[in-house]
Amino acid sequence: MIEFAEKNHVNPAWLIGLLQKQPQHYRLDGPTRLKFIQDLSERKRVSNGYASLCVNWKRTRSLNGKSGAFLRPHLQHLQILCTSLHYPTLSPSIIQAYLFITITLYLLWIFGDDQNAFFSLANVFYVRRCRGAGATGKSQHLAAAASGSRLVGENKFHVVENDGGSLEAIAKKYNVGFLALLQANPGVDPYVPRAGSVLTIPLQTLLPDAPREGIVINIAELRLYYYPPGKNSVTVYPIGIGQLGGDTLTPTMVTTVSDKRANPTWTPTANIRARYKAQGIELPAVVPAGPDNPMGHHAIRLAAYGGVYLLHGTNADFGIGMRVSSGCIRLRDDDIKTLFSQVTPGTKVNIINTPIKSLPNQRCASG
Repeated sequence: MIEFAEKNHVNPAWLIGLLQKQPQHYRLDGPTRLKFIQDLSERKRVSNGYASLCVNWKRTRSLNGKSGAFLRPHLQHLQILCTSLHYPTLSPSIIQAYLFITITLYLLWIFGDDQNAFFSLANVFYVRRCRGAGATGKSQHLAAAASGSRLVGENKFHVVENDGGSLEAIAKKYNVGFLALLQANPGVDPYVPRAGSVLTIPLQTLLPDAPREGIVINIAELRLYYYPPGKNSVTVYPIGIGQLGGDTLTPTMVTTVSDKRANPTWTPTANIRARYKAQGIELPAVVPAGPDNPMGHHAIRLAAYGGVYLLHGTNADFGIGMRVSSGCIRLRDDDIKTLFSQVTPGTKVNIINTPIKSLPNQRCASG
């Protein structure tokens, strides 16, 4: 495999990853085990047509020699992809890219002698398709799911470059949570992801089974959903929440926004100050606004529990999509700035804890 890749000027890691990547019936999407089976008859119809095409290719002529040894797993893998198009974890753009590559390989094997130029082109084509799949660094603003469905968004793919940075940097680039990205790519090195590997960016999700009004936060999946009034849309934000244990847990509640403040000060509670003191850090009674304030530049106060819980920004480069706070809900600065401009006092806030989300009247495979 490595010899073939080097001969044809492609990245061996990319080639191996391309051959090994398999569609999955379900995916761990963040801390929530996200399970669903989507019935898309049109995709099934198209996939059956593609599958027949794959079978006909395999019957056309026997695959012998080095070219055949390479093409055989490609055709088998394509057939798996084609017959599995109805799984929502597959990106149509990636299927299109793979279909293009496989068909062209087959034609060149039959009619052409010079495959070197093609492999270089195919490598660039595939990588560009992956990189161009939507690295915006912004929250997902999506049209709400069609009537009777809660599935929104589309997973993307990212090719790790030689200087691609840590997994946290990639999570920030696509604005997804750290744990969600880590669990969508089991086995990946969180500090130095292997160059050439293809990461799944978990942007597809099921809307929580809760009224689509105001702010809905699902603690279990570390996501915030905002439903703008009068619009059939939803914006999805990754969040950081309270640590496990003691008084740092983020509680479930149904409440409203009581106040919001730009450039807030931070008044740590006695318990928070005691915790920091045990770590050798002496907190002042009030932390002024500025770069040392862990609340960032915007804060939205919730009415419940005497107003001690807030949605706020952060001055740290990590912690989004993790259990790291003292109970408040933490967002990236750009996200809290946008949310701050959209909500008003009185906006409904529903904080739930739903570890398993599934479509109604459907049985999901156990994992």
